[in-house]
Amino acid sequence: MNLAKDFTSKIRYKLSDKFIQNFSWLGGAQIVYRFFRLATTITLARLLNPVDYGLAALVLTTNEFVNVFAQSGIDVKLIQAPEKELNELCNTAYWLNWLMYSGIFLIQCIVAFIIGWAYGNMQLILPICLMATVYLTIPIALVQCVLIQRENRMSVIAVTHMLQLCIDCVLTIILAFLGLGMWAIILPKILVAPIWVWRCYAHHPWRVNSKFTLKNWQEIVKFGRNILGSQLLTTLRNNIDYFLVGTFLGVEQLGVYYFAFNAGLGISLGIITAFSSALFPYLCSVSNNLERLKERFFKGLKTVALITIPLILLQSTTSPFYVPLIFGQKWVIAGAVPILILICLSAIPRPFGDAASQILRAVNKPDIDFKWNVIFTAILVFGLLVGLQWGLVGVAAAVLIVHVVTIPIFTLWSSRYVITTHPDTIFKTSL
Repeated sequence: MNLAKDFTSKIRYKLSDKFIQNFSWLGGAQIVYRFFRLATTITLARLLNPVDYGLAALVLTTNEFVNVFAQSGIDVKLIQAPEKELNELCNTAYWLNWLMYSGIFLIQCIVAFIIGWAYGNMQLILPICLMATVYLTIPIALVQCVLIQRENRMSVIAVTHMLQLCIDCVLTIILAFLGLGMWAIILPKILVAPIWVWRCYAHHPWRVNSKFTLKNWQEIVKFGRNILGSQLLTTLRNNIDYFLVGTFLGVEQLGVYYFAFNAGLGISLGIITAFSSALFPYLCSVSNNLERLKERFFKGLKTVALITIPLILLQSTTSPFYVPLIFGQKWVIAGAVPILILICLSAIPRPFGDAASQILRAVNKPDIDFKWNVIFTAILVFGLLVGLQWGLVGVAAAVLIVHVVTIPIFTLWSSRYVITTHPDTIFKTSL
């Protein structure tokens, strides 16, 4: 009886932990979404050809590259900021967001013409420009969204993303059956944007309470420039292989690679994203206490490892069986299975790298994270250029090798750096 009570109390304690709650909400939402995503991927794999996939990949990749300029660190600064500075920073952030996202909208429309000309395909211009209209809705509720995260109310964020992404999947399936080709992938992402705005705006009472102001904007920009640099490099790493494959191996090969990447890494990346989103505010709330910071950091690593590693190994080992069964024999013939396996295995170290970045940001060291991203990106680009000599399998192998070799080194170094340079450590050492 005592053992049962002890076990029950431990379970209750773990479930009451804010990180576990947030991760459970975000992870649960991702699982629901991935079921919808699986149905979408199966539908698209059977109704779209590699050329359709390739064109959609170019549109979405272009959007991802431009979107990175929105990752300016404003949201990270609001989560990390002291309470007494928060309201003033929120008002400044609101107006900064409008300036930034309006500029990004114009930039993406200009880039659309460049991409259309570069690939000799003017039908890419319209979808890229339409994707840019989403940016004009984001500033309406972005501050509210960040404050919800700061308050660790990830259940709101989880449900919002789940609704948005699941409706996206349903619309994609409908449009694919209607024969819209690449538009079946592009249009839903535009149509579901208001869902996020509505949910975030409705679930937080903050409203801008001043006229146009940029007071203390330097503080936000100074903190955010390293975040922006890191996000630029992360987006470059996440998409440079698409551009290299499309440029050197052709649009059809890009379609095969894009399918393998999404089918192999979709579920894992969803869990990793949920982990990263839950971990940062969890670490920020104890960033001035070394012992609690260490405890939360390593608890986060242990939790994500227990979930992701068995899942990734299971998916990679069973892929030769489920790919032809679920997605169709044409992807086996196209050579997608070995690429899928290699890309899938590259997900194993990724959450550890994300955790290392989050702990550096939590202790106000985003500059170190940026320097790491410079080094990591350079290594990855070099590896991809070498891997291209062996086609798609060479590219996928390069992605795996670079991630497996470099990320554990960065994770170990970052954790040791934070522990040895934290004010608590310095104080104890001086004693």
